[in-house]
Amino acid sequence: MKALFIGDIVGSGGRAAVKALLPELRRELNFQFVIANAENCAGGNGLTAKCMAEMPCVDVFTAGDHVWDQKGFDLEIPTLKNVLRPANLSSRQPGRGWGVFPNPAGGSVAVIVLQGKVFMRESACCPFETAEKILKEIPASVKNIFVDFHAEATSEKIAMGYFLEGKVTAVIGTHTHVQTADVSVLPGGTAYASDAGMVGAARSVLGREVDDVLYKFTTGMPGRLRVAETGPIRFCGVLVEFDYLTGRAVSAVPICRDYQEGVSK
Repeated sequence: MKALFIGDIVGSGGRAAVKALLPELRRELNFQFVIANAENCAGGNGLTAKCMAEMPCVDVFTAGDHVWDQKGFDLEIPTLKNVLRPANLSSRQPGRGWGVFPNPAGGSVAVIVLQGKVFMRESACCPFETAEKILKEIPASVKNIFVDFHAEATSEKIAMGYFLEGKVTAVIGTHTHVQTADVSVLPGGTAYASDAGMVGAARSVLGREVDDVLYKFTTGMPGRLRVAETGPIRFCGVLVEFDYLTGRAVSAVPICRDYQEGVSK
């Protein structure tokens, strides 16, 4: 069985690319389940129910440190059964950090979202302790477990990969928006990637307009960092093949496509 994990979706261009490319990629790659980090899908910051409704082919949406950036999303998330925020945030925050979801092809898939602590602006509980606690709560019958580790430091991400090796199907990093070259399957049968990348403008700085970011870096002055919406949109993710009876990953392959106005390559 195969699952596609999509990196951070940025803005309307990212949403359009996901909506257009997923049916095509499903035919090409023959995956049965889709997980996507959508925490930048609404104007580059945060999520809304309306934005996610534009991407109906995604089975589970995950979020990170920008989860509450859009006003009113705290009222929407309890009604969205396929949307997860980081599990190691305060239990007083709305929403949930993990869930078990039906796989259209058969069986169930558990998805966990964790947020890192190193260099992250939001305070969170220890992601390692949280992961241990959640794994004890997932029914033993659920073998296929995917973890979105939304973190800044590659050291923390790699450590989580080894920490969960042999215990989950995949640990896929998000947040830094740059697809890393370490996509692999660890000896214990866990697929790993430090970062899945993003779905955002190919000519951009992490999905933002190049000129805006250069102005900030070269002058030190604050300024609006507009979402880059023109030009090809780069669609990045990780395709994980796994044995659904054991939950062990068989292969992990980086996916990268460019999309523009109905043309992909």
